[in-house]
Parts: sequence; structure tokens; C-alpha cells
Amino acid sequence: MRDAKLREIDERAFLRRLDPLLDVYAAAMDPPREQLPGRRTIMERHARYPGFRAFVAERRGALARLPGPLHGLAYGFHGERGQWWHDVVLEALTARGGPEHAATWLEDAFEVAELHVRPDAQGRGLGRGLLTALCEGRPERTVVLSTLEGRPDTPARRLYRSVGMVDLLTDFAFPGGGPRYAVMGGTLPLATGAAAERASQ
Repeated sequence: MRDAKLREIDERAFLRRLDPLLDVYAAAMDPPREQLPGRRTIMERHARYPGFRAFVAERRGALARLPGPLHGLAYGFHGERGQWWHDVVLEALTARGGPEHAATWLEDAFEVAELHVRPDAQGRGLGRGLLTALCEGRPERTVVLSTLEGRPDTPARRLYRSVGMVDLLTDFAFPGGGPRYAVMGGTLPLATGAAAERASQ
């Protein structure tokens, strides 16, 4: 995307920019406004998890050295026991396919916590760029994430399938209520080129 640049940011920069990052989340997900303080707290906690990594997609400006308005964000970390999402999904995968099945996906996993692009910037390859940059060079064996269930052919589901990810859980309800999710996983490095094209068909 010509008017956007991907930039990796560290934990400190992530925490400094929580407000604009939360604005991207809100624009993409349209949650009830009363949920945003809780989401902010979760993002603050995530920034301190092991192996944390984050990218933003910034609008290019005349002053290229200065942070610009954000088109998108993506971040994740190394999953381990004691993390809420990890423990909930581990239990569900164990119930579904046994402990070995769950370990295959979660024993050494990079967990993508959030990947969002503002609605007015979607459909231009930013989501793929953010996901690819986020996962590039990761030492983990697998990558896992959850995405709103919706239809199986939503742009997000198509993107994840195109890099080799498969459904691990569908129509899944996390504790506490809310919408249903699909939990997806793939092996690292992500599929690219012909492999990615085959996966998306």
C-alpha cells in the first residue's frame, strides 16, 4: 500500500501509543464503548508477555521520521500456561483431540493476539503485510489465533487460510459470553507463493 509503511515497535513504544492503537481496534471491531477500558488493560498486560512483538501500519507523511496516523496494528507473543487465552484454548483442544493434539499446536506457539486494519484501509494488502511481518523469523513452531466466526469465507478467514492456517475450533464460545470465534493454527514459517495459493483454494 503506497501511502502506508509497516513499522516494528517495541514494548515501550507500544505502551506510549496505546490510545491510537485502541482507536484502530475500535474502528475495526466496533465494540461497545464500555469495553474499551478493559481492552486497554489487556493490551498493557500483553505487552509484558514473553516474546512480545508488534507492528503498526502508519500513513506516510512529509516528516517520515515522526509517527503518523495508524492504518493498522498487529501484535503477539509466545504462548504459555498461565495466560488466559492459552489456558482456555489448551483445555478446549485437549477435550477435542487429547493432550498430544493440544500440545502439537500450543506447546511452542506464537499467539497473534490482535490484527486489525481500519475499515477505510482494508482490501489493500495491509492485513497480509502485518501478519507476514509479525511472524517472520519467529522461533516458535506454530502460530495460533482466534477470529470472529462469521462465515468461513470472510476476508480474515481467507487471509489466514492463504498462509496455511487451518481451523482448530469453530463456533467456539470463550468464557464470559460474547460472539463466537474460530481458533486457527498453522506451522511456521507461514506458507508463501505456490503453497499459499494452494492453501487458499
